[in-house]
Parts: sequence; C-alpha cells; structure tokens
Amino acid sequence: MSDTLVKGDLRILREQPLNAETPAHLLDDPITPTHLHFIRNISKPPASIDTANWTLTIDGEVHNPLKLSLDELKSRFEPVTFALMLQCAGDGRIGFTPETPGLQFGEGAVACARWTGVRLKDVLEAANLKPGAVYTAHYSSNCKVPGDPHGAPMSRGLPIGKALTENVLIAYEMNGAPLDIQHGAPLRLVVPGWPGSCSQKWLSRIWIRDKVHDGACMTGTTYRMPNRPIGPGEAYTDNDFDIIERLPVKSMITYPRAGATVGQKMQLRGHAWSGDRSVDRLDVSIDGGKSWFPADLKPPVNPGAWQNWSAEITFPGSGTYEVCVRATDQEGEVQPVSAGWNPGGYLNNSIHRITVEVV
Repeated sequence: MSDTLVKGDLRILREQPLNAETPAHLLDDPITPTHLHFIRNISKPPASIDTANWTLTIDGEVHNPLKLSLDELKSRFEPVTFALMLQCAGDGRIGFTPETPGLQFGEGAVACARWTGVRLKDVLEAANLKPGAVYTAHYSSNCKVPGDPHGAPMSRGLPIGKALTENVLIAYEMNGAPLDIQHGAPLRLVVPGWPGSCSQKWLSRIWIRDKVHDGACMTGTTYRMPNRPIGPGEAYTDNDFDIIERLPVKSMITYPRAGATVGQKMQLRGHAWSGDRSVDRLDVSIDGGKSWFPADLKPPVNPGAWQNWSAEITFPGSGTYEVCVRATDQEGEVQPVSAGWNPGGYLNNSIHRITVEVV
C-alpha cells in the first residue's frame, strides 16, 4: 500500500470522496471506536445536514406509506442497540493478482461498532407490506454515482426476507453518540454480515419493490460474484454474475502487529465472522500453515457481531515466524488458504498471515 496516504490512525486510499481503512493491529478492541472505523464512500457526503427537517419516506409496495421525521422515528419505534460488524465487499482486494479495478483495500475495511436505532423490520411492518413486496431499494440525500452522465442516485437494496431480520437497523447513533456525516448522519442502514454497500448512508427513502431492485450499483457486475470460474482476461457477460449477499467466513489477527518483535510466550488475539452465520472454530498456526491448533473462540455478544478469539503461544525458539489464522463456521465453511480471483476483486477471505520476530 505504498500509494496510500496516512492521516492519523487510518490509511487513506482516496481523499475525495474520503475512503480509509484501519491497520489490523488497531482493530484489537472488541468494539471498534468510531475514530478507528473504516470509511467507505462512493460519492461525496452531503455538504450539510438539516436534522430538524430530515425525513425518511417508506413507499412503493406498502399499504401505509410513511414519511417520518427523525423525532417521529425515534418516538414511534422501539430503540435498540447492537454490536454489528460491517465489512466492505472489497476488503482484501489488494491481495488479488493480477490487480483488479477498485480501491485496493488491505485487511482493514471491517469493523464492529455499537449501533443504536430502530429495527428496519418494525418500520416496514408499520408500513404494512403488500404481498408482492420482493426487495427494498435504498436512497440517500444527494448521493450520486460518480461519473454517471445522468446523475443517477447510488442505490442498493435487500431481499425482503433479509430486511425483516431482527438485527438490521435504521441507525442514528454510533458508539453512544449521534452519527457523524462520514458515517451516514443523520440516518443510515446497518446490515450486518452483508456487503457494507447495503448499509446505505444519509438514508432518506426506502422504496419497496415488486422485483429485485435494479438501481445504480445493483446491475451489471457491480457488487456481484461470478457464478462460474472466471480467470484473468477471460470473456464474460452480466449473466455470469450473481448479487453478493452474505459475506464469507473470515478471520484476522489484531495482536501482535505484523512485523512485531515478541517474546517466546505471548497471547495472540483477533476476530472472526461469517456473514449471517456464527463461527464454530478458530485455528492458529505458527509455522505458516503446516500445523494448526485451536484458539479460544468467544461467541458473538449478539447476532451480527464479530467473534473475538485468543490463543496463548509458546514459540519453540528465537527467529522469524509466520503466524496464520483460519476460521470454520457453523455450516462447515472453512476459510481458504487463497481465495479465488474474480474480476471485481470482491470477497477475498484468504487466511490472514503475519510475520513476527521472536527473541
């Protein structure tokens, strides 16, 4: 990542609009502090936010369209707080060879903050979905697809089944404070375990559709994975791709930092996650993956949070060691040694490796 700039604690991949990731060793906290949460923007945030006049519209395939002020949203629906993991679909893109288009995120486009808001499910039930409701379509104030000659609004969506789960939030607070503009103020969706692009910022409208949403950033190959193997330089069509839904099983090492000098006895730490599933096993290797042993893996503090793991290590002697972690989820999906290349550079869940110097 020699082409990136460093500002404060985040590694800046693009200045305008701001896109930044967090070095893995700064993600050691069970709950990610706001100032260490990655920032992913496709378009520039609104220049200013008028919270007093902000409204959220729910329309489309509903019997009872809603237009709610922030105060009405907060007073009418039950407030809830959850620790929820968000991850950019391009997290790890820098690990693919040959390089793919898009921002070259390393391991730090992932975080688990504590979000407060109302359940999307409760709001949609108040709107009384029609039987033909199939998909949500999310819209933001002044959020346009960059480079689009028609100024198309950036819009993603969710299948209704996902939208009606208990831990998908319309959030207005992050870690106990009102959202800031970079994190979606005054309202954003938080959709744990699915690509971060589903968690629309600056939320102003949810249009309920009678078909799979076809808005900007939902069609073509954007946020889609091949449904067949596609190698570099191979021809393909849009029909060869499916919409990315749940994120694959993945884990990371947050302590020690890559390249650290450590003693022979130490504790390794990190996090693991797997989309809508839980992780059942976390294995550690100190010999580059030749042998593995289980770590202590904690359950999530609530559904949608990442899981924290630790392992007490005794290195056999001084020298350079390659430390790896590998997660296995409840369905038996195992984190691969090397994730398959794809044209979009999405979903790189290769095992995380660091080297340490033992003295």
